[in-house]
Amino acid sequence: MCLMAHPDDCEILAGGTLALLSKKGWKTHVVTMTPGDCGSVDLGPQEIATIRRKEGAAGAKILGAQYHCLESRDLYVTYDESTLRRALSLTRQIAPTLVITHSLVDYMIDHEQAAMIARAVTFGYAIPNACPGPIARGSRIPYLYYADPIEGMDVYGDPVVPTTYVDITRSMATKRRALKAHASQRRWLMKHHGMDQYVQSMQEWSAMRGETVGVKYAEGFRQHRGHPYPCDCILGKQLGKFITLGDK
Repeated sequence: MCLMAHPDDCEILAGGTLALLSKKGWKTHVVTMTPGDCGSVDLGPQEIATIRRKEGAAGAKILGAQYHCLESRDLYVTYDESTLRRALSLTRQIAPTLVITHSLVDYMIDHEQAAMIARAVTFGYAIPNACPGPIARGSRIPYLYYADPIEGMDVYGDPVVPTTYVDITRSMATKRRALKAHASQRRWLMKHHGMDQYVQSMQEWSAMRGETVGVKYAEGFRQHRGHPYPCDCILGKQLGKFITLGDK
């Protein structure tokens, strides 16, 4: 389960890894906190949200994943009881072995709140009294990884060093196609950020991460290893030659 804030976040930050896991036979899920209702300067929130839900489902399908939206709203992703209950309920239905989310420190609060919510639900979804609904047999605290923050830096401009690099060279074409499914965001970024290299910027960052470990393209992650989370690297075990472990 890749739980992030907005449609396209999973594709940008972890799409190559998700594609590799799907190809290996994993059942993968892309979960966004919001439908991207602020992602337009021309369309109203309901109209752009409808478009972006469809783009989210299309991008996830390219990665071999199922798409879900928890229906918070852009800029209002909040670590509160109602949001946590929705996230707990969905996580209980999925019963993930592995969860990927945002960095706990990132350039915008929606990302940071999504990461906190992911941390909370991975700890609590298998606790019987946490929320209504059946618990799948074997449910337990999953492996948890934080993807790179945007541009690999924290809010102070300091670089983030991954614990794990995944070589996504063989899945870059799939990642690129999945990101192109989010056509509305290229238009949005051109107007709001003055950026006309939506896919190219993702590819350049993946190339920078790859250069660090001697491959063409890579994605970086930091594994949550605090009590009582599993500490062995499941990405390394599952992806084998596609993985390089960092020094930290």
